[in-house]
This record gives sequence, structure tokens and C-alpha cells, in this order.
Amino acid sequence: MMERSENVLKITQRLILMTVAVIFVISVIFGITLYLGERFNISFLCFGCGLIGGFISIQRRLRKCHDDELLLLSKSWFQIVLIPVYGGIFSLILYVAFLGQIVTGAAFPHFYIPEFSNPPDHLDMQRFLSETSPASGVDVAKLLFWCVVAGFSERFIPQIISRKG
Repeated sequence: MMERSENVLKITQRLILMTVAVIFVISVIFGITLYLGERFNISFLCFGCGLIGGFISIQRRLRKCHDDELLLLSKSWFQIVLIPVYGGIFSLILYVAFLGQIVTGAAFPHFYIPEFSNPPDHLDMQRFLSETSPASGVDVAKLLFWCVVAGFSERFIPQIISRKG
């Protein structure tokens, strides 16, 4: 029982350290973009929120993990990082689903997306990547909430994809 508690403590310490590191990196990127007068790329924020959702998911699962799983997690940084990275990727997939209006409704964010010319050219893509943003502050909050959910729930995005497919 003592070994189990030590493994949970070690994993929890790593999760806290990594969560603080993710928040710090996103804050630094945000600060630099503000200082330079550039637009903050919202996809960094989505990925970071997905990572944080993944970290929360691992922490909540620790109580239910078997001893052999806890031992593996306590010995490997890679295993601890893998689930949050999946969460970050799932949050980016959800972001794209929002942009493509695959997922819509009052509970989901709306976006300002610049118009494309006919036929589209490379400048359209450049504007799309640099100017697309949530339409309001409320939409930013909705986006961040859903990105954390996408990172937290490993089944959320695959379920959306299977329903829309």
C-alpha cells in the first residue's frame, strides 16, 4: 500500500509540474505576441487547454489505476505526457470541427472567418490562418471550455466523428 501511495504522489508531482510548465509556456507566447503587437494564434491556446484537460483526466484516473499501471506511470515521463498530448491533438481536431461548422449550436463558439476570393489563392489561406478568431469574448470562453473537455474525455472527439461520418 505504501508503494502505491508513493507512486501516486510521484505521478501527481509530475502532473503538477507539467501543468505549470504548459501554462507558463502559453503565457509567455501570449505575452510575447502582445508585446510585439501580433495576433495570438488561438490554436496554441486550444492545444494547451487540451493538454490541461488530459492532465486533469490522468489525475482523476489515478485512484482507479491498478498497481502495475501506477508503477509504469511513475517510472516514465513519456507515459504521463502521452495522454495529455492526445488531449491537445483532440482539442485541435475539435477547433477545426468548429471552424468547419461540423459542430454547431448555441453551446459552441462562433468564429470570424475572412472571406475567400474566387478562385481561392495563397493569400486567402494566409488570411485564414492569421485572421480567423472567435467572434466574441463569450465565444473564446466556449472554445476554451470545449478544448479542455476534448482533452479530458478521450472518447468525446471520436464520438463526434463517428456521429458525423
